[in-house]
Amino acid sequence: MATSEKQRLVAEIKDRLATSGGLIMADYRGLTVKDMRALRNALRETGGEVTVYKNSLAQIAMRELEMPSMDEYLAGPSVFVFTPEDPVPSAKALLAFGKDHKVFAFKGGYIDGQVLAADQVRTIASLPSREELMAKLMGTMLNPLRNFMAMANAPAGALARALQAVADQKAAA
Repeated sequence: MATSEKQRLVAEIKDRLATSGGLIMADYRGLTVKDMRALRNALRETGGEVTVYKNSLAQIAMRELEMPSMDEYLAGPSVFVFTPEDPVPSAKALLAFGKDHKVFAFKGGYIDGQVLAADQVRTIASLPSREELMAKLMGTMLNPLRNFMAMANAPAGALARALQAVADQKAAA
């Protein structure tokens, strides 16, 4: 590969690392072209992008961006998954893909300035998505208000039921 091509690829890797929400690395040995196409399609739905780069070029790009060393995860064939701002959906898609394809295995990742081991990436994949967490938080915040409103309406409801009972008694008599 010509030096100019290597420089272009290093610049591309640096750009993708700088603009993505995270990076997940995995071993893809044993996957067929059809399997890789299925992986790309699954990740496209989450906003993630799958690319294969030479490990040495990725190491150079990471060094130039002054990222922590991830050399231990860059041994052997590596597929690089660049995630959007929320890495959870992409990690979930990779975990689901890995369940169907036993040869696919997480190596590690880099999310929110932290180097993650394979088991930590799996833990992130098991988290609820950002939208689910926001919905749970809103529900938790609204519960006290709902309870207060129910409590505030209880006396008026009791009065209405008592008046209705008196009216029913007078109508029956």
